[in-house]
Amino acid sequence: MRIGLIGAGHIGSTLAYLCAEAGDEVAIANRHGPDTLRDLELDLGRHVHAATPDEAARFGEIVVLAVPFGQYRDLPAAELNGKTVIDASNYYPQRDGRFAELEDGHVTSSELVQWELPGAHVVKAFNAMRWDHLRSYGHSAGANRRYGIPVSADDSDAKWKVFDLVEQLGFEPVDAGGLADGGRKHQPGTPVYTADLWAEDLRERIGVDA
Repeated sequence: MRIGLIGAGHIGSTLAYLCAEAGDEVAIANRHGPDTLRDLELDLGRHVHAATPDEAARFGEIVVLAVPFGQYRDLPAAELNGKTVIDASNYYPQRDGRFAELEDGHVTSSELVQWELPGAHVVKAFNAMRWDHLRSYGHSAGANRRYGIPVSADDSDAKWKVFDLVEQLGFEPVDAGGLADGGRKHQPGTPVYTADLWAEDLRERIGVDA
């Protein structure tokens, strides 16, 4: 599979590593340009290459957004048209500035991303686990018990694609619902955020059936 990653911080570089280890081809980008990612490119190996955000968006069958939420209006909307887009960002007012519609709970951050990318199919995932645990917890308990990754989306086909990716990386996807109801279940401040739970415990905590 071809994975585009926009954002090369802890989450972005960790997902690049995991996807490359699983045999995916990865294009990773940041806002500073490919030349700033040459060391990371070398460290992660031949399955990963540095790119611009536009190039990463065009490259990926699935594209992951791992940038600070406050940058969501800077995303390459045209290149993401028709793509399954994983929103791994979180809203932190102290970093991103305050958004009145998020402060009053009118919408979720992933709904705003979806509105900004009307031609994409946005899926909220990989936002609730600590990056170092994300790097090391996949496949950690074998096939019979895995850590859960909550997944929210309004498009069922896109959600299933992300389920497959989550499983490929050694975790168990847990369907949290749509971007509105589901997104609220695994954003910062919720009981599952950075709790890093086994899948069955995650299901129980966010109130979904197995």
